[in-house]
Amino acid sequence: MKELSASRTAQYMALFRALETQRPHDKLVYDPYAINFLDRGFQIATRLSVIPPIRRMIQRIIQKRIPGAYSSGIARTRYIDELVQQAVNQGIQQVVILGAGFDTRALRLDFLRLLPVIEIDHPNTSAVKKEKLGSLTPHVQYLQLDFNEKGLDDLSLNASLPTVFIWEGVTNYLQEEAIAATFRFIEKFPEGSFVIFTYVDEKVLREPHVYYGGEKLLNDVARLEEKWTFGWKPGNLRKYLQQFELELLEDNSAVEYRRQYMPARTEKGYEFYRVAFAVRK
Repeated sequence: MKELSASRTAQYMALFRALETQRPHDKLVYDPYAINFLDRGFQIATRLSVIPPIRRMIQRIIQKRIPGAYSSGIARTRYIDELVQQAVNQGIQQVVILGAGFDTRALRLDFLRLLPVIEIDHPNTSAVKKEKLGSLTPHVQYLQLDFNEKGLDDLSLNASLPTVFIWEGVTNYLQEEAIAATFRFIEKFPEGSFVIFTYVDEKVLREPHVYYGGEKLLNDVARLEEKWTFGWKPGNLRKYLQQFELELLEDNSAVEYRRQYMPARTEKGYEFYRVAFAVRK
């Protein structure tokens, strides 16, 4: 993935959260910080989205360009928020966000305010984020890493603490060895640690036409030099994780978490995108 593309991808997710925050009711996510990461055009669009006709126009444009991305992304964000809270309720003592992008959970989730949070990302994205939010996040440590070039062992993390790892929107851009190395690193943490990660069904890489919007999406990300390189067969994930002493607790597709959190919305797309939740045994 190109160096600058990490911040582009992160900005789109920040845009979705900023737009959801402007919804007059039934918000799935409230994120007053997301707008800080947007370029001027996106900031203007977000502020104007409080006007219903303009909001509908923005939603139509997003749905046409990246079918299903908005609803899938927002439902996924809410789902992961709730999984993080489950982990906190189980007594974890540290949060590590891998490929953090413009994730603002350390600020917007009150139950994380008293926990140490470590955010790891590409140097470009990490530097922008620290500049925007650094003074607001004294409990956050920002570390820089390119996952395809170096390993987490190069960083000094406290592996004695029960930890929840959040690994959102990353695995589909990595090579298989980088993914395995990350799980081997997580294996070093105590029993009762958790990992929450997203992945794509490997079928979308072979047969994108099977999925609504699949061909367009893969063509678009390839043109942006953000080519997707890895996916799993969902039925094989449980066995794969067992080699790293991880037990799969949940594994849901965008269809399932969108149905759970926004049953009244009609958007389609991203059926191939999934969220998994596993515990260190």
